[in-house]
Amino acid sequence: MTFAGAESAHATLYTLKSPTDVVVGQDKSVVTVYEDTLYDLARKFSLGSEELIRVNPGIDPWLPGAGKTLVVPDSHILPPGPHEGIVVNLPEHRLYYYPKPKRGGPIEVITYPVSIGKMDWRTPLGLTHVIGKQKNPVWYPPESVRKEHAEAGDPLPPSVPSGPDNPLGLFAMRLAAGNGTYLIHGTNNPIAVGLAVTHGCIRMYPDDVAALFPLIPVGTPVRLINEPIKVAWVDGELLLEAHPPVDAQGQSFEPNIDQFAERLRTAVGETTVAIHWDYAREVLEKADGVLATVALEADDPNAP
Repeated sequence: MTFAGAESAHATLYTLKSPTDVVVGQDKSVVTVYEDTLYDLARKFSLGSEELIRVNPGIDPWLPGAGKTLVVPDSHILPPGPHEGIVVNLPEHRLYYYPKPKRGGPIEVITYPVSIGKMDWRTPLGLTHVIGKQKNPVWYPPESVRKEHAEAGDPLPPSVPSGPDNPLGLFAMRLAAGNGTYLIHGTNNPIAVGLAVTHGCIRMYPDDVAALFPLIPVGTPVRLINEPIKVAWVDGELLLEAHPPVDAQGQSFEPNIDQFAERLRTAVGETTVAIHWDYAREVLEKADGVLATVALEADDPNAP
């Protein structure tokens, strides 16, 4: 499926055909027009900026030019674990939300790109939940953040009211982690969504957080996970989705291919498969998040 320019909207709501579905979406393409930038297109298609840049190497993100056909990565292997509440996979820079299905209704998942913590501002891993929601939040920069900005010659006031200068945007959801200091919130700097640029919080595009905010009840469980590799069996094919791993501070780093390969072996387990290891290692090394078929389920020689 091909779109033209950034004017085409992209849905982030997927309906699962069955509870066992593990893959959603379908990769697409877009043909650029003169006014496009990859940052505009990333926001329009609900992708992180680096997510779109990574799968279109050699394209100038600010001046791609008209008539360029770009890959729009829109297929995802669902994160491991329960399909409930909110799940944030840090290496993927992506949030998944599983609304409670209505009686007899379909199972759905909504997914958005996010920014995560950087440097020594660690986004905590594990299970937590939403303990509060606020529209038009006031930002009270922690003393450590004010000190950092002061040392950089950019002093911050004790509080920043709601408005265009507030880095929390217009919506914030507080998590029961880090003494309640961690938030899922909007931003006044949407170009940075998809990067490790926040002080531990989870940052979303303004339009995305505005859509998600009213759907989330207080008490919603939130799982923060660190899974750079996801795999799924679909119709006898092993699909692999690899992302640059992140360290304890949320910083991406070059993958150790041997360790990545060992993760893949663990994911396959005892299943009898024929893995194309040269191609699998190429996919692991690229770590661009695009799904690839790296193995086929082999016939069991011991089967009757």
